[in-house]
Amino acid sequence: MHIEPGVVTGAKLMLSYATAAGALGIAARMAWQTISRDGGLIGMVPRSLLATLLVFGFFQVLPHHPVGVSEVHLILGSTLFLLFGAGPTAIGLAAGLLLQGLLFAPFDLPQYGMNVTTLLIPLWGIHVLAGRIIARGTRYTELTYTQALKLSTAYQGGIVAWVAFWAVYGQGLEHVASIASFGVAYMSVILVEPLIDLGVLATAKRLHRLSATPLFTRRLLNPA
Repeated sequence: MHIEPGVVTGAKLMLSYATAAGALGIAARMAWQTISRDGGLIGMVPRSLLATLLVFGFFQVLPHHPVGVSEVHLILGSTLFLLFGAGPTAIGLAAGLLLQGLLFAPFDLPQYGMNVTTLLIPLWGIHVLAGRIIARGTRYTELTYTQALKLSTAYQGGIVAWVAFWAVYGQGLEHVASIASFGVAYMSVILVEPLIDLGVLATAKRLHRLSATPLFTRRLLNPA
Protein backbone atom coordinates (compact mmCIF):
# COMPACT_ATOMS: atom_id res chain seq x y z
CA MET A 1 0.00 0.00 0.00
CA HIS A 2 3.01 2.33 -0.20
CA ILE A 3 2.15 5.21 -2.51
CA GLU A 4 4.96 5.38 -5.05
CA PRO A 5 7.10 8.54 -5.16
CA GLY A 6 5.88 10.93 -7.83
CA VAL A 7 2.21 9.93 -7.72
CA VAL A 8 1.33 12.99 -5.61
CA THR A 9 3.71 15.94 -5.77
CA GLY A 10 4.06 19.65 -5.11
CA ALA A 11 1.26 21.58 -3.46
CA LYS A 12 -1.01 18.53 -3.60
CA LEU A 13 1.02 17.02 -0.78
CA MET A 14 -0.61 19.52 1.58
CA LEU A 15 -3.78 17.44 1.59
CA SER A 16 -1.81 14.43 2.80
CA TYR A 17 -0.55 16.45 5.75
CA ALA A 18 -4.13 17.36 6.67
CA THR A 19 -5.45 13.81 6.36
CA ALA A 20 -2.47 12.48 8.33
CA ALA A 21 -3.19 14.95 11.13
CA GLY A 22 -6.78 13.74 11.24
CA ALA A 23 -5.75 10.08 11.12
CA LEU A 24 -3.20 10.54 13.90
CA GLY A 25 -5.84 12.37 15.93
CA ILE A 26 -8.17 9.38 15.57
CA ALA A 27 -5.26 7.11 16.55
CA ALA A 28 -4.70 9.20 19.68
CA ARG A 29 -8.36 8.87 20.57
CA MET A 30 -8.26 5.08 20.15
CA ALA A 31 -5.08 5.00 22.24
CA TRP A 32 -6.81 6.94 25.02
CA GLN A 33 -9.72 4.50 24.93
CA THR A 34 -7.24 1.66 25.43
CA ILE A 35 -5.64 3.45 28.38
CA SER A 36 -8.98 4.20 30.01
CA ARG A 37 -10.78 0.91 29.28
CA ASP A 38 -8.28 -1.81 28.46
CA GLY A 39 -5.41 -2.04 30.91
CA GLY A 40 -4.08 1.49 31.26
CA LEU A 41 -0.50 2.36 30.38
CA ILE A 42 0.63 -1.05 31.66
CA GLY A 43 -1.28 -2.58 28.77
CA MET A 44 -0.86 0.22 26.26
CA VAL A 45 2.92 0.53 26.21
CA PRO A 46 4.00 -3.11 25.70
CA ARG A 47 1.23 -3.77 23.18
CA SER A 48 2.21 -0.70 21.19
CA LEU A 49 5.88 -1.70 21.19
CA LEU A 50 5.07 -5.25 20.12
CA ALA A 51 2.72 -4.01 17.39
CA THR A 52 5.41 -1.60 16.14
CA LEU A 53 7.98 -4.39 15.89
CA LEU A 54 5.54 -6.64 14.07
CA VAL A 55 4.50 -3.94 11.60
CA PHE A 56 8.15 -3.10 10.92
CA GLY A 57 8.77 -6.79 10.29
CA PHE A 58 5.74 -7.10 8.03
CA PHE A 59 6.93 -4.23 5.86
CA GLN A 60 10.58 -5.18 5.79
CA VAL A 61 10.62 -8.99 5.94
CA LEU A 62 7.40 -10.36 4.44
CA PRO A 63 7.18 -10.53 0.64
CA HIS A 64 5.98 -7.33 -1.02
CA HIS A 65 5.67 -6.63 -4.71
CA PRO A 66 5.03 -3.45 -6.71
CA VAL A 67 1.74 -3.71 -8.59
CA GLY A 68 0.30 -0.77 -10.48
CA VAL A 69 0.42 2.46 -8.48
CA SER A 70 1.55 0.90 -5.20
CA GLU A 71 2.92 -2.23 -3.50
CA VAL A 72 1.08 -5.26 -2.19
CA HIS A 73 1.96 -5.95 1.47
CA LEU A 74 0.61 -8.50 3.93
CA ILE A 75 -0.02 -6.01 6.73
CA LEU A 76 -2.37 -8.18 8.85
CA GLY A 77 -4.21 -5.15 10.19
CA SER A 78 -7.21 -7.11 11.41
CA THR A 79 -4.94 -9.67 13.09
CA LEU A 80 -3.13 -6.94 15.01
CA PHE A 81 -6.45 -5.38 15.95
CA LEU A 82 -7.78 -8.63 17.39
CA LEU A 83 -4.59 -9.28 19.37
CA PHE A 84 -3.77 -5.83 20.70
CA GLY A 85 -6.86 -3.67 20.28
CA ALA A 86 -7.33 -0.52 18.22
CA GLY A 87 -5.10 1.90 20.13
CA PRO A 88 -1.88 -0.13 20.24
CA THR A 89 -2.42 -1.27 16.66
CA ALA A 90 -2.79 2.33 15.49
CA ILE A 91 0.44 3.29 17.21
CA GLY A 92 2.17 0.20 15.84
CA LEU A 93 1.08 0.95 12.27
CA ALA A 94 2.15 4.60 12.43
CA ALA A 95 5.43 3.96 14.24
CA GLY A 96 6.36 0.84 12.27
CA LEU A 97 5.77 2.63 8.98
CA LEU A 98 7.87 5.60 10.12
CA LEU A 99 10.67 3.37 11.39
CA GLN A 100 10.80 1.47 8.13
CA GLY A 101 11.01 4.73 6.19
CA LEU A 102 13.70 6.24 8.39
CA LEU A 103 15.93 3.16 8.36
CA PHE A 104 15.42 1.59 4.95
CA ALA A 105 13.27 3.73 2.67
CA PRO A 106 13.89 7.48 3.14
CA PHE A 107 12.48 8.05 -0.35
CA ASP A 108 9.09 7.04 1.11
CA LEU A 109 9.08 9.72 3.80
CA PRO A 110 7.45 12.44 1.63
CA GLN A 111 4.57 9.99 1.15
CA TYR A 112 4.30 9.24 4.90
CA GLY A 113 1.18 11.36 5.33
CA MET A 114 -0.64 9.48 2.58
CA ASN A 115 0.57 6.08 3.73
CA VAL A 116 -0.28 6.59 7.39
CA THR A 117 -3.74 7.85 6.42
CA THR A 118 -4.21 4.78 4.22
CA LEU A 119 -3.38 2.50 7.17
CA LEU A 120 -5.12 4.25 10.05
CA ILE A 121 -8.51 5.27 8.66
CA PRO A 122 -9.40 1.69 7.64
CA LEU A 123 -8.27 0.56 11.11
CA TRP A 124 -10.71 3.01 12.67
CA GLY A 125 -13.32 1.62 10.29
CA ILE A 126 -12.90 -1.97 11.48
CA HIS A 127 -12.85 -0.74 15.08
CA VAL A 128 -16.34 0.66 14.50
CA LEU A 129 -17.40 -2.38 12.48
CA ALA A 130 -16.27 -4.80 15.20
CA GLY A 131 -18.58 -3.06 17.66
CA ARG A 132 -21.49 -3.78 15.34
CA ILE A 133 -20.85 -7.35 14.18
CA ILE A 134 -19.33 -8.84 17.35
CA ALA A 135 -21.84 -9.18 20.15
CA ARG A 136 -20.98 -7.90 23.60
CA GLY A 137 -19.68 -10.70 25.76
CA THR A 138 -18.04 -12.43 22.80
CA ARG A 139 -14.34 -13.16 23.14
CA TYR A 140 -12.27 -12.54 20.04
CA THR A 141 -11.14 -16.17 20.22
CA GLU A 142 -14.77 -17.11 19.52
CA LEU A 143 -15.01 -15.23 16.22
CA THR A 144 -16.42 -17.06 13.23
CA TYR A 145 -14.79 -17.18 9.80
CA THR A 146 -17.52 -14.87 8.49
CA GLN A 147 -16.77 -12.24 11.13
CA ALA A 148 -13.03 -12.46 10.48
CA LEU A 149 -13.68 -12.18 6.74
CA LYS A 150 -15.80 -9.07 7.22
CA LEU A 151 -13.08 -7.37 9.26
CA SER A 152 -10.35 -8.30 6.80
CA THR A 153 -12.44 -7.27 3.78
CA ALA A 154 -13.26 -3.93 5.36
CA TYR A 155 -9.63 -3.22 6.21
CA GLN A 156 -8.16 -4.26 2.87
CA GLY A 157 -11.00 -2.61 0.97
CA GLY A 158 -10.34 0.62 2.84
CA ILE A 159 -6.67 0.49 1.87
CA VAL A 160 -7.52 -0.06 -1.80
CA ALA A 161 -10.00 2.83 -1.72
CA TRP A 162 -7.43 5.22 -0.24
CA VAL A 163 -4.72 4.17 -2.70
CA ALA A 164 -7.16 4.74 -5.55
CA PHE A 165 -8.04 8.15 -4.15
CA TRP A 166 -4.41 9.26 -3.90
CA ALA A 167 -3.63 8.03 -7.39
CA VAL A 168 -6.58 9.83 -8.97
CA TYR A 169 -5.98 12.94 -6.86
CA GLY A 170 -2.33 13.07 -7.90
CA GLN A 171 -2.44 11.99 -11.51
CA GLY A 172 -6.04 12.08 -12.64
CA LEU A 173 -7.65 9.16 -14.44
CA GLU A 174 -4.61 8.21 -16.46
CA HIS A 175 -3.72 5.45 -13.97
CA VAL A 176 -7.11 3.71 -13.91
CA ALA A 177 -5.66 0.46 -15.28
CA SER A 178 -2.82 0.53 -12.74
CA ILE A 179 -5.27 1.22 -9.93
CA ALA A 180 -7.43 -1.71 -11.05
CA SER A 181 -4.48 -4.10 -11.19
CA PHE A 182 -3.37 -3.02 -7.73
CA GLY A 183 -6.88 -3.44 -6.35
CA VAL A 184 -7.25 -6.96 -7.74
CA ALA A 185 -3.83 -8.00 -6.41
CA TYR A 186 -4.36 -6.44 -3.01
CA MET A 187 -7.82 -7.84 -2.44
CA SER A 188 -6.33 -11.31 -2.91
CA VAL A 189 -4.93 -10.79 0.59
CA ILE A 190 -8.51 -11.28 1.78
CA LEU A 191 -8.19 -14.96 0.88
CA VAL A 192 -5.32 -15.32 3.34
CA GLU A 193 -5.84 -12.91 6.21
CA PRO A 194 -9.05 -14.38 7.73
CA LEU A 195 -7.36 -17.80 7.88
CA ILE A 196 -4.36 -16.24 9.63
CA ASP A 197 -6.74 -14.46 12.02
CA LEU A 198 -8.52 -17.66 12.96
CA GLY A 199 -5.24 -19.57 13.28
CA VAL A 200 -3.81 -16.95 15.64
CA LEU A 201 -7.04 -16.84 17.65
CA ALA A 202 -7.18 -20.64 17.89
CA THR A 203 -3.62 -20.65 19.23
CA ALA A 204 -4.47 -17.94 21.75
CA LYS A 205 -7.52 -19.90 22.89
CA ARG A 206 -5.26 -22.79 23.89
CA LEU A 207 -2.93 -20.53 25.85
CA HIS A 208 -5.21 -19.60 28.72
CA ARG A 209 -2.37 -17.91 30.59
CA LEU A 210 -2.54 -15.10 28.03
CA SER A 211 -5.65 -13.81 29.81
CA ALA A 212 -3.47 -12.74 32.73
CA THR A 213 -0.86 -10.82 30.72
CA PRO A 214 -1.12 -7.16 29.65
CA LEU A 215 0.51 -7.96 26.28
CA PHE A 216 -2.86 -8.57 24.62
CA THR A 217 -6.23 -6.86 24.63
CA ARG A 218 -8.54 -8.11 27.38
CA ARG A 219 -11.18 -8.88 24.77
CA LEU A 220 -8.98 -11.61 23.29
CA LEU A 221 -9.86 -14.14 26.00
CA ASN A 222 -12.33 -12.26 28.20
CA PRO A 223 -15.90 -11.14 27.43
CA ALA A 224 -16.42 -7.40 27.02
